[in-house]
Amino acid sequence: MSHSVITLLSDLGTRDTSVTVAKAVFMRYAPGAAIVDISHNVIEYDLQQAAYLLLSAYKHFPKGTVHVVAVDVFAGSNPRMLLAEKDGYYFIAPDNGLLPLAFGTELEHTWLCFELSKPYAFSNWINNAGRVTELLQKSGTLPNGRLALPFEPYLMKEVRRQVAPKVMHDGVDCNILYIDRYENVVLDITKTQFHELMKNRPFKIKVMRTEDINTISTGYNDVPKGAPLCRFNSAGFLEIALNHAPATALLGLESNNARNLRYQTIKIFF
Repeated sequence: MSHSVITLLSDLGTRDTSVTVAKAVFMRYAPGAAIVDISHNVIEYDLQQAAYLLLSAYKHFPKGTVHVVAVDVFAGSNPRMLLAEKDGYYFIAPDNGLLPLAFGTELEHTWLCFELSKPYAFSNWINNAGRVTELLQKSGTLPNGRLALPFEPYLMKEVRRQVAPKVMHDGVDCNILYIDRYENVVLDITKTQFHELMKNRPFKIKVMRTEDINTISTGYNDVPKGAPLCRFNSAGFLEIALNHAPATALLGLESNNARNLRYQTIKIFF
């Protein structure tokens, strides 16, 4: 079985050599595979942001792609590495709740690959991930269509979202999930959750120096340049934006402190 694409998503940043070391490891264990960065700017240990970025990206790759998620890799007293499968994609990640945070109980198969021993080191973790990709490259298929892998099946419990929209008597308080390159503000409420909570009622999102947002747009150009809008993005989350302008200033947010933004809320009024 050939896995010709490996993606990397991490909270490692690009200041030191960790990402370079990771790529070198995969070049060694999976020679010829394309190694693609999703992002290495996840806020440190932020599982919800990592889950959002994974959901935003994974389906755009060819079936068989291996997505390696190196976020908070030493979580827990006995750090474990998992391999999971969904829709023909494979995910290598720590057993820290990140995968169920992204997919709930929708993962088709999950295996326990390794339990790390002390002293913990990133080089050990990433080399174990490299070995898993090598095994995927060499694995055959069982009569039931599943991969023949030397790992034990592993049952993950569904993990509740770390933060969730808070329903109030007059609306819903949503947490800021992510600020993208254009300073569009992604909230932690999905299209399904929005419609369940709104129940077809009118809504409004208050913004500074302009009219409130009270409709769902399908694209940025639904409104004039500089005007505010909200839309459901490709990952299915509600996004507040300005057409050709940053939304953070209009919401009274300081975009230069992503860590603090992560814990601020935006209210959707009924």
